[in-house]
Amino acid sequence: MKKIITALVLALLAATAAHAQSADPKTDMAAKVVKLQQGPELDRLIAQMAGSTTQELIANWGPRLENNVPKAKQQKATEALNAELKKYSDDTAQLIGKQVSSVSANVLVPAYAERFTLEELQQIAAFFESPAIKKYQSSAPELGNAFVQKLVEASRADVVARAKQFDEAALKIVGPSTPATPKANKPASK
Repeated sequence: MKKIITALVLALLAATAAHAQSADPKTDMAAKVVKLQQGPELDRLIAQMAGSTTQELIANWGPRLENNVPKAKQQKATEALNAELKKYSDDTAQLIGKQVSSVSANVLVPAYAERFTLEELQQIAAFFESPAIKKYQSSAPELGNAFVQKLVEASRADVVARAKQFDEAALKIVGPSTPATPKANKPASK
């Protein structure tokens, strides 16, 4: 999926760059730099953006699932809801990915052309075209994931202990939880 998005983004960037060919070599070089810099990190950013949009949906539908679906059917409903969330996240990533080309052309290319000289843009392009940077870009997601995994492991006990402190403080503020009451007569919120 990420490769498809990357291919789509690169194709769109190439089409935009070809369409936007100007007589200004500085703008053309800025477009090249923008295209070169958008590697695997862009895919991760798009995935993170799409994933963050699911948090509101989860916050909205999680309690509804617990309150409206009988316990015996919650596992199946949870699986179905998770499948829909996955579809939503994938679709959202594609929708965000489709905007990369136009936003890059309208925001990044002019910003790069304004802030850098033609010579600086050529140096930046050479940097992104170097084999070391290409290897770095292809290795970054794996290395980043390994780092995050070890960071989570290293901090888990402290975070769990802090969450318990929060729960104790929240219990004093809010009080113990009470069973959910039926909301049959309550109008649906908009």
